[in-house]
Amino acid sequence: MKHLKLEDRTCYDGSQIQPMWAFRTFGIKDSSIVSWMGPMKIEPDHLVDFEDVGLEIEGNNMLHFIVEHFDVQPANIIMCYHRQRILVMIIKDILHDFGIRTSRKGDDLYIKKSSSKNDKIGKLSVSIATCSISSMKIHFALNLTEKGTPKDVETAGLFDCGLINEDICNITEKICKNYIMEIESITEDISKTKVF
Repeated sequence: MKHLKLEDRTCYDGSQIQPMWAFRTFGIKDSSIVSWMGPMKIEPDHLVDFEDVGLEIEGNNMLHFIVEHFDVQPANIIMCYHRQRILVMIIKDILHDFGIRTSRKGDDLYIKKSSSKNDKIGKLSVSIATCSISSMKIHFALNLTEKGTPKDVETAGLFDCGLINEDICNITEKICKNYIMEIESITEDISKTKVF
């Protein structure tokens, strides 16, 4: 599995969740995780979650991860959601290592806003998992700032928690490395296990 870190501020518009995006755009011939910092504004035609129809899903600056797996044929939506939860729990653990305590509900991370007098809980992330016939895809993104997020959702950003760009780069590397190691570890465990 390969990791590609983008340097530009690509806007996540939902088209990146299409199958084989990493191959068509960057020539990656393998399962992959692509990461970058940039805005998000999902176009209605690219919505995958039926619950999101009619909602604004956007933010001025986010840390994005696009994961694509080709190792199960045909692709399995249940396994894809399991892998999404693994990714979320890895991210939760790594943020904790950087002093950011989050709570998890499903595939979303939340944080208590320290500047709030009313102990408001801010939504820190967005995520979706889906499949094509040939691959499983995950998009996960963390707000770096609350700017540009929907006004009807209480959100939070990592920069508001005191993190700086260097921290975000270190967090990104750790997330991608740990996710790849976790998937490879599962594959190794399967290869050495007697089945009945």
